[in-house]
Amino acid sequence: MPTEAVTVVIPTYNERENLSEITEAVVAHGYRVLIVDDNSPDGTGHIADELHRSNPLVSVLHRPEKQGLGSAYANGFDKALSEGAEVVVEMDADFSHDPGDLPRLVEAIANGADLAIGSRYVPGGSTPDWPMHRRLISKGGNLYARVMLGIPTRDATAGFRAFRAEALRSLPYRDAQASGYGFQVEMAWRASQGGLAVVEVPIVFKDRTRGTSKMGLPIVLEAMLLVTVWGISRLWRSLPFVPT
Repeated sequence: MPTEAVTVVIPTYNERENLSEITEAVVAHGYRVLIVDDNSPDGTGHIADELHRSNPLVSVLHRPEKQGLGSAYANGFDKALSEGAEVVVEMDADFSHDPGDLPRLVEAIANGADLAIGSRYVPGGSTPDWPMHRRLISKGGNLYARVMLGIPTRDATAGFRAFRAEALRSLPYRDAQASGYGFQVEMAWRASQGGLAVVEVPIVFKDRTRGTSKMGLPIVLEAMLLVTVWGISRLWRSLPFVPT
């Protein structure tokens, strides 16, 4: 697969400290980068424009305001697919996802996967910077999603993943109910429902060292609420006395 057929979508909001370096690390593989910036007040969008002017592999999608991770990816997916990407990758800007792992995700797609998830919770994956309570919360949330939604994915909340273009087109990403990190769970669930081939590739997830995390309690609560609603609906429809 030609490297330029891979587009890495990087949503940004106040990531000026990381953007140049993460972009350089991605294009070093020969992959395209699509930066989706939500009108960052710290000037991230201006840096993105400079990167675009200096490198033909970099493009930028400016959005008027902060509108959520899910819609940022949806807009990015639309643009990447319209420009002919064969593989579309999700990646954070803060180096919690190692750019060195990108070829392994792309290779998984080349080997037949429709969705390759960079997983912290399969053998070989880890979160070395996390305290025990954070690991327990994350693993517990993933276990809850697995049980409620009936999916085998061990790291459904992971935000480092690659999609085969044809598979991505089959997913209802434009109509996603989740606006935050629940979007990742929703897409993993929809992929499983659609019979797509999903594989988990082990990664080492590291905490950011620069900038501020965008993860907050409202995002976590949104994801848990939606998983609960989806799970109850799924279980209700499976009851023998409920007409289909």
